[in-house]
Amino acid sequence: MKHFAYLLPVCCLLFAACRKDSPAIEIIPAPLCVKAGQGTFDLGGGIRIAPADSLLRPAAGYLVQLFREENVAAAQNAENANLSLALDPRLPQQGYTLKITPARIELRGGSCEGVVSAAASLRQLLWAGKGSLPALEIDDAPRFAYRGMMLDVARTWIGVDGVKRYIDLLSYHSINKLHLHLSDDEGWRIEIRSHPELTEIGGFRGGDSPVRPVYGKWDEKYGGFYTQDEMRGLIRYAAGRNIEIIPEIDLPGHSRNIASVHPEIRCNYPPDTLSTNGYDYRSAWCVAREENYALLTDILGELCALFPSEYIHVGGDEVDMTQWKRCPDCQALMRQRGMADPHQLEDLFMQRMAAILSANGKRPAVWNEAVTTGDLAHDSRVYSWQSVKACLDATAKGYETVVMPGEYFYFDMRQTPHEDGHDWAAVFDAKKVFGFDFTDKGFSPEQMRNVVGLQAAFFSEAYVSHEPEKPDYLDYMCFPRICALARIAWRGNGEGWDAYYKGLVEKHYDRMAAMGIRFRLFPPKVSYKDGAFTVTADDGSEIYYTEGDTPEEHRYTRPVKTGKPHLYRFFTRYKTGR
Repeated sequence: MKHFAYLLPVCCLLFAACRKDSPAIEIIPAPLCVKAGQGTFDLGGGIRIAPADSLLRPAAGYLVQLFREENVAAAQNAENANLSLALDPRLPQQGYTLKITPARIELRGGSCEGVVSAAASLRQLLWAGKGSLPALEIDDAPRFAYRGMMLDVARTWIGVDGVKRYIDLLSYHSINKLHLHLSDDEGWRIEIRSHPELTEIGGFRGGDSPVRPVYGKWDEKYGGFYTQDEMRGLIRYAAGRNIEIIPEIDLPGHSRNIASVHPEIRCNYPPDTLSTNGYDYRSAWCVAREENYALLTDILGELCALFPSEYIHVGGDEVDMTQWKRCPDCQALMRQRGMADPHQLEDLFMQRMAAILSANGKRPAVWNEAVTTGDLAHDSRVYSWQSVKACLDATAKGYETVVMPGEYFYFDMRQTPHEDGHDWAAVFDAKKVFGFDFTDKGFSPEQMRNVVGLQAAFFSEAYVSHEPEKPDYLDYMCFPRICALARIAWRGNGEGWDAYYKGLVEKHYDRMAAMGIRFRLFPPKVSYKDGAFTVTADDGSEIYYTEGDTPEEHRYTRPVKTGKPHLYRFFTRYKTGR
């Protein structure tokens, strides 16, 4: 991070110098420095990729897949190639240059990561190329090394192909971390070979499963899980696209699923199930039960062996500590250790998790509640979600922090009061995401040194009732909010919303359509006056309306006169957007 902090003022000077003659390419995230060249590169002759050294073979393989819609092939030798890849030690690790001349295309990176970022930018240019590419040179490097997205596959099951599609969409936008939420009260999604019952039973809910259905699909046994071999395939697939998968097993709360499979992990007192039709809703591991740590050693040991990530996320959020207060064993443990606050029990539990991870060569990642007391080891990475205040608290305590306050970055939140989603954190769209500013929120320079990067999250409770067999709801909730996240995590928001929105509408809508994203359009503006509706859309989309309970759609072409305005609903479409 020190290198990135040093790089920022230099990059800002480069940007100021470069943009005067830059072509309007509107890549998302926008490059730091673009210089216009002379002429164009003709795509009609095809793209021939030069042989790459061993370090860049993954990037070369990705390029072939990335450009599968174009006439692309691997060249037999460098002389016959018109696209080359190279490492450049003068560049930052994730920095890159992309140079296009009428004769050839050159991608250079400070590492394979930088080359893949260059490839993602080139892919966006190709979608808008229409037979040729403008000659230009891009010099670019990200603001933050960590640019993440969390996907909850525990509440709503998303299979291997769906996750691969999501990885592709993230890579197109230079998001380089995929935080997979693999367990929660409703599902356990990763095979643990020493305890196959965790997925054989806990991978499903409803039907004959002991896990009760919630949120949707009430009348069927529903779910799924990844085998370890399938997960290794996903890890390789993501790595080839410059994305690290960070797994999460949510502990010690949010564990009703595994507690339904292994009821003995719960605290030692009889639950009140009279009002829940016999179902035990307790969701926390008993801190005092020593056998629990043997089970967790098995689970975390297999995760550490499976995932290359330096970090394993072990949760720490929303623990119902009233269960510990009612547990005679937990209370005895508190007295034995001189504890006055149940948060100290969570500290003890998390320290035990950190020790298991350390024995396996890993470090813990946790939600911000796990550092309430500040006693958790400072080699932990904090994912701060509850509020901006929680982010400020974690950074002030000296923890490496991924900033993701829910009121800006929880993409399961509604985008207007009239749309689907949750609203407990906030109701917001991409404009608010784009507007997040560290200085305005009170982060000091010292606190910024502890900011690892930005991340958003999609928790999937509501997804299960929105045809999860299709990605439509996931796309609608995440795009273009992910585009705004990518922009501010890569370069900030200095150009202002109006300029960003213009590029989003004029260039990136078409790219998202080419990517197959069922993205959200900003709502039309509707006014009713003197007995008539007037409706406009400033993004070039087509306007439609329905009347009453009939599903028939009408194209809006002029003001609609009616004395019953409450019967009308207006909406827009543009290609795959709606």
